[in-house]
Amino acid sequence: MKNDLFLRALRGEKVERPPVWMMRQAGRYLPDYMKLREKYSFFERVETPELTTEITVMPVHQVGVDAAIIFSDILVIPQALEVEVQMIPGTGPVIPDPIRTKEQVEAIPEIDVKDRLHYVMDALRLTKQELNDAVPLIGFAGSPWTVFCYMVEGKGSKTFDKAKAFCYTQPEAAHLLLEKITHATIAYLKEKVASGADAIQIFDSWGGLLSPVDYEIFSLRYIREIVEAIHHLAPVIVFGKGCWFALEEMAQMPVSALGIDWTISPHMAREFTQYHVTLQGNFDPARLLSPIPEIKKLARQMVDNFGKYRYVANLGHGILPNIPVAHAKAFVEAIKEYG
Repeated sequence: MKNDLFLRALRGEKVERPPVWMMRQAGRYLPDYMKLREKYSFFERVETPELTTEITVMPVHQVGVDAAIIFSDILVIPQALEVEVQMIPGTGPVIPDPIRTKEQVEAIPEIDVKDRLHYVMDALRLTKQELNDAVPLIGFAGSPWTVFCYMVEGKGSKTFDKAKAFCYTQPEAAHLLLEKITHATIAYLKEKVASGADAIQIFDSWGGLLSPVDYEIFSLRYIREIVEAIHHLAPVIVFGKGCWFALEEMAQMPVSALGIDWTISPHMAREFTQYHVTLQGNFDPARLLSPIPEIKKLARQMVDNFGKYRYVANLGHGILPNIPVAHAKAFVEAIKEYG
């Protein structure tokens, strides 16, 4: 690996500077991506390995990040489980027939992930070839709870109250669905590692909507099962948006890093994780709209506060679509110039 800073930071090794990449870096803020979006539908981009590869390597060449993350979507898992997913421009993901009964859950079949999601594996192999070991390649999946939220709610939501209501009124069916998602996700991530992913990230985008007690019951226990199953195959990063309250418990898992959002200070995150886990984050994505000198100043301050060891510089959530590429580059450059 020509640039192994990211992998070294995940191993807790001393590095000359922190590695840097950005969640959702392969996509919506890049002009070249927008051109592809005009020509191909979302799932055409996801399911065509050549397009996926082209999109995945864009930020490596154009922004200079230290790691690539495969262009895909967390909702390929419901698709593989024979639940229809539509991606509607301006609306986002829509599941026309959401899961609302135990009978629907029981009807979800056992699947061969290698067959159903072969296009993701083909894209990983092609991307590894294209990267030629320039930087590591990250594979990812949504947490079972986050995928569950979409499958039950039927669309994006600020509260996901239908998903939560399903848990509280039909707990047996809810746990059966979470188990089915978990088993499919484990098989999926194992195949991703076998197909070339150098590290794995689990996105728990909606974990912060749960109380600390319910987070353990409906989310963390399933994340733990996934981490236990794959951590010996590749480094694992767990990112829970709004889940600062569970950092102490998360740090007990055999993770290589924990991602954090911008609502917790570096000092608190270090205290909660007892200084023994690599942390990733936590620049507010909206701060990339600041003037470039301010972006660079804030990025340097962020590293000062975390320290350059056991740290991966990143945003506290995905990059916003209205961020100028020059501002994204300024963020990356500030980290590269650190020290």
